[in-house]
Parts: sequence; C-alpha cells; structure tokens
Amino acid sequence: MIKLTPVERSALRAEAHGLKPVVMIGEAGLTPAVMKEIELGLDSHGLIKVRVFGDDREARVAMYDTICEQLGAAPVQHIGKLLVLYRPKKEVAKERSSKAGKGLREVTIVKPSPSGTKRPSVTKVMIKGNERVTEGGSIKRAKPRQASAKKSALGK
Repeated sequence: MIKLTPVERSALRAEAHGLKPVVMIGEAGLTPAVMKEIELGLDSHGLIKVRVFGDDREARVAMYDTICEQLGAAPVQHIGKLLVLYRPKKEVAKERSSKAGKGLREVTIVKPSPSGTKRPSVTKVMIKGNERVTEGGSIKRAKPRQASAKKSALGK
C-alpha cells in the first residue's frame, strides 16, 4: 500500500473531483472480475473513482482496505459511496513504437520481368503513411487534404 502525505492526498482529491466513477461494485461485492477492472483502471488512469452500491458503511470500508492492500494502491478519499484510489501509472510499451519509424511500413513490390520469361524482380521498400503502391509497383503520394473554405476565410 502506498503512503501519501497530506499535501499529495489533497492534490489528488482536487484532481479527482471532476472524474466519473470508472468501476461500480454491485450486490456481488468484490469479485475477481471487479478487482481486475479496478486494476486495469489504475493501470490506465492512475487515479480512479469507484462507486459502491450498498448501504453498509463497514462493508464499504472493508472493501476499500481490501482493494488498497491487494492492488498496492493508495487510499485517497472515501466519501459516501465513492472511493478514490491512486496508484502511479505503469509505463506500457506500445506495439507501434517498436516499428522502424513513425508512420513507416515495409512493403514488398513484385514486378514481372518485361519479357515474361525471367524471374520477377522483388524489392522491399519503406513507405510513409501518406503513400501507396499502385498496381504497376510505383509509389504515389496521397493527395493533400482539401482545406476548409470556412477555415481559410478565417485565416487559419
């Protein structure tokens, strides 16, 4: 469980004020599926609100403590039926970032020989996101986007 200073807790409470509850805990209580959703919410957002549907305050406090202990989260605020939890986001490496470059992709171009009797020529080319390969095997750039008449009139 993460320990927060009163200043950090106050800042997190202020930040959480505008948030909507990400997870709702119903009559079934803290099921493994609910715990998994809370963990996913903490991984992606860091600071989340959880709404508990139940009138028993002691049960809500017990749930709050259990969530914080099992998931390694810090208790920020328990007000009414809302629980505010914080855990620093995990940095997840995205699949796209492992590619050769931003917006680049490798394409294999196969062109038949001019006479038709020899082997076809095979070339691998890196093309940008706004380019495409034609049927003939040449690379063409996509046309630029049309500018909005309203935006150009406003000077943007």
